[in-house]
Amino acid sequence: MSISTKKILIIDDDSRNIFALTAVLKAKGYNCLSAVSAQQGLDILNTDQEIGVVLMDMMMPDMDGYQAIAKMKENEELKEVPVIAVTAQAMVGDRERCLNAGANGYVSKPVNVDELMLLLKNHI
Repeated sequence: MSISTKKILIIDDDSRNIFALTAVLKAKGYNCLSAVSAQQGLDILNTDQEIGVVLMDMMMPDMDGYQAIAKMKENEELKEVPVIAVTAQAMVGDRERCLNAGANGYVSKPVNVDELMLLLKNHI
């Protein structure tokens, strides 16, 4: 499947973050879907086989990104979908915590667009 047909799923409980990321990614030619909760994101992943990568907010109510990644890794169909952790947590050790939880990449908020584009090219 070519890069233009793969979709990016943005999972974030803050609609402003979804709006900003979607605007940037669409301008770069990516097709985006969004979910405002981890459960909604997992539901989309279970029904849409064209998701190429997930941008996962790590701090959400109900189910956080760490729990959502764990659920993805338990699912045979979802465990190979790359996850890039997107988080406001930028303290020492947070990157490692996200990667140890199963994320394939990490960007802190506010998102550096060039850094995100590099990660997406490596994982789509």
